[in-house]
Amino acid sequence: MQAQSIQEVIEFLDHIILQCEQQGSRQAYFAMLYREMTVAVRHGIQTGVFENPERMERLDVIFANRYLSAWQQYSLAQPTTRSWQAAFDACSDDALIVLQHLVLGVNTHINLDLAIAAATTAPGEEIFALQGDFERINDVIASLTDDMQARLERIWWPMHFIRRIMQRRDEAVIEFSISKARQAAWTNAMALAQLPDLGAAAYIEQMDNVVAAVAGNIRQPRGWIAYVLRLVRWWEPKTVGEVIGLLR
Repeated sequence: MQAQSIQEVIEFLDHIILQCEQQGSRQAYFAMLYREMTVAVRHGIQTGVFENPERMERLDVIFANRYLSAWQQYSLAQPTTRSWQAAFDACSDDALIVLQHLVLGVNTHINLDLAIAAATTAPGEEIFALQGDFERINDVIASLTDDMQARLERIWWPMHFIRRIMQRRDEAVIEFSISKARQAAWTNAMALAQLPDLGAAAYIEQMDNVVAAVAGNIRQPRGWIAYVLRLVRWWEPKTVGEVIGLLR
């Protein structure tokens, strides 16, 4: 499953969402958020938001293909990265709230995939010219994640507790900060762009291990926040179909 254009990315995501909906899989949650991200990036390209539209489409397709490949590998019980394995495994956990599933996907896609996609799109010294558009695509991801949380808050009032936690601590579902993830992704992209293939492979493996550890903290937060999340989960719809309908 490899897309050649943004339009193909959207079509593949539609396929994933439909299949997950039919199977009652929580993997649909992040796929729905990611579809919105992709549509927003396409709109940005069409309206001149990005400095280099052609380069941005190339980056977006490389970026998306990492998720599409990981989803397909996991569906076929084939090996994938530790961090995507952790995010997909968590989809079978009925105790997690919807926002945890969304952030698990965002965690892997920003902290692992975005840096790799950026370094692939702009290797060597070219990476420095990419910074402006890199920050803009991060703005899209952050704004849509925040919009999705606001949507959840309107549907389920206990999400207000999570909103207050985020405002105070700049964290989304504990142990994850979007702003810090953005900074780390750019640092990693610059490092990967300068490394030879063998060094890059080792660096990516190290990144993957760190991101998987963050996923573990998102899935099993520490302290009192765990009790808050249980309250939110108690108020959420009980079936995947209901959640998908509300998110849509």
